[in-house]
Amino acid sequence: MNRRDALRALPALPLALHGARASAQTTVAPATTAGASSGATTAAAPVAGVGPRRNLPRGFESLPPIGLGTWLTFNIGDDASAQEQRRQVLERFFAAGGGMIDSSPMYGQAEWLLGQLLPYVRHEGRLFTETKVWTPFERMGPVQFEQSLKLWGVPRFDVLLVHNLLNWRVHLKSLRKWKEQGRVRYIGISTSHAVANDEAARIVKAEPLDVLQITYNFHDPSAEAVMNLAAGKGLAVVINRPFDGGNLFDRVGDRPLPGWAVDIDCANWAQFFLKWVVAHPAVTCAIPATRVPAHCEENMGARLGRMPDAATRARMALAIR
Repeated sequence: MNRRDALRALPALPLALHGARASAQTTVAPATTAGASSGATTAAAPVAGVGPRRNLPRGFESLPPIGLGTWLTFNIGDDASAQEQRRQVLERFFAAGGGMIDSSPMYGQAEWLLGQLLPYVRHEGRLFTETKVWTPFERMGPVQFEQSLKLWGVPRFDVLLVHNLLNWRVHLKSLRKWKEQGRVRYIGISTSHAVANDEAARIVKAEPLDVLQITYNFHDPSAEAVMNLAAGKGLAVVINRPFDGGNLFDRVGDRPLPGWAVDIDCANWAQFFLKWVVAHPAVTCAIPATRVPAHCEENMGARLGRMPDAATRARMALAIR
């Protein structure tokens, strides 16, 4: 399979998926509302056989360097087979040791679908929730926040960001208040547009933040300066669009991996792209999105084995030109 809206009225899950979920409950106990959130303050338990975990800045718990994004891929309608496919993505994500799942009100029905599926996927102690506020209107920020909590079915979020810097001065005040109230653990900003990198750097310099989410990949490495700035100030750095929206797969086409990719334990191009990203010393976690369970397994394999050093990263960049 090729690797390549506004929030509508949220539909009830189709009967076919309800049946699948009922079957899942015979072998997997559904998480409670509290369990569906990573509300516990203790570190997630390591998962045997899935490779090293990295320590996050500022006392964050250890977190796997490969997470899961939901942009486009989880914004689907009431198609039972598509919903079951996403449930399998989540299942394989956690089975491979996944932790961070990222979403946003901007992503249509993605938050709703996560809330429907997470209670029926085994993830005890592993889920690390990240979402965003995305609105130009001050009064709508709290509305979105409450709606997101309800849609996910969690009592609080691990990370809450101001999405694409939209009205960030106003919304950061709300985020700080919610953090003080214990409804959010970490706060920050996000952007997926390189033209906003300089503004993001100014915000990182001026504001007390915990997290920067930004775009970084082979095609667009322009965020390195702000990434280094953020890491130097103790922020976690989360990378969106590590595949450049799938364009990197188009760039390499049917080309085989370089023979020397085995030296960094890459079995496929997804791992090649992701290892280059997460091996950057400023990066905490990358959040590739996928709708295909097998692709999720490929992505998660990037956290295993040897990682490229600086010289190898430079060689990797040359290899896909």
